[in-house]
Amino acid sequence: MKKIEAIIKPFKLDEVKNALNAIGIQGMTITEEALAKVIK
Repeated sequence: MKKIEAIIKPFKLDEVKNALNAIGIQGMTITEEALAKVIK
């Protein structure tokens, strides 16, 4: 088993999942992290 981390734009998620499924990757965990904007 290998761990792969990727940062992708939300609108590309379906395309990435479909491409991974096409090459045999069946399971994945997806998390969404909100970015905080710091204003000085």
